[in-house]
Amino acid sequence: MRRRPLAPPSPARLTVRPYAPADEPAVLRLVNADRLPGQPPATPAMLADALAGRSRADADWWAELDPPVTAVAETPGGGVQGVVSYALRPQDDTGLILWAHCREQAPVARVLIDHAVAALAPRAVDAFHLTSALTLGLECLPVRHRPATRATLVRAGFADHRRWRYLRRGLPAAELPRVPGLLVGPGPDGDPRKRQLTVRDERGEAVVAEALVGAHGGYGALWWIGVEEHARGRGLARRLLGSALATLTDDLRATQVILLLDDDDTDATAQDIRDRTAAAALYGRAGFTEIDVLHAFTRPRAEGP
Repeated sequence: MRRRPLAPPSPARLTVRPYAPADEPAVLRLVNADRLPGQPPATPAMLADALAGRSRADADWWAELDPPVTAVAETPGGGVQGVVSYALRPQDDTGLILWAHCREQAPVARVLIDHAVAALAPRAVDAFHLTSALTLGLECLPVRHRPATRATLVRAGFADHRRWRYLRRGLPAAELPRVPGLLVGPGPDGDPRKRQLTVRDERGEAVVAEALVGAHGGYGALWWIGVEEHARGRGLARRLLGSALATLTDDLRATQVILLLDDDDTDATAQDIRDRTAAAALYGRAGFTEIDVLHAFTRPRAEGP
């Protein structure tokens, strides 16, 4: 006899309470259940940083926040079904929903988001605007993998803003050409898990192209790549991309790589669109595939008494 899948818990049966240290295993399971391809598994150390409001990515923006509040939703039997973390940015009196996980159970998502909005009311609230310590550079919400969370935010009055395309490929990328004689050094922020690649002109003076890569536990990221306009059209971007992926493979021991491609049309110029189209073509020819699209959310300040 085939067993029926368990029904999601009713919102009326869920209780929201502050996160406790004993919740760590359950919360890590929730986070990892939502993990995208190309993302490393969340660890206790990553969770500790997220709970404290620390992140190597967007560090300056995290420093603007008050200490986060993290809450869990549990059933009467004590089973943790979801988690949400939120904070206040005092300088502009804006609330932020930083991260939330619930195995995409809509009733749980509703309880978590409603709790955070009520705690931050009547302020304006931004949701999923910052990169937390729980991910490798994953800014915003992957809406295809997180449909219940997205629907809950929209129902709660949040506007949905497209931000990034999330792309991935496996490594190595031996088929791609490389730049001979380029310079490889540490990242600009001193993070030992990053490498900056620099290409100079024939005289060795002016920088004509750069890339920044990083890796964590075998998972790599192409943080950015750029070629000066006068050096474009000669295949340099493709060769630099090949060198960047080789650095991830050979130096940082990554077995896969992700990148974020700008997908925000807000204030985009015609040149921005052309650059974005060219970048998408470059990555597509290099074997990257789109895994998801990433959206941010905003809710205006509540008016009235």
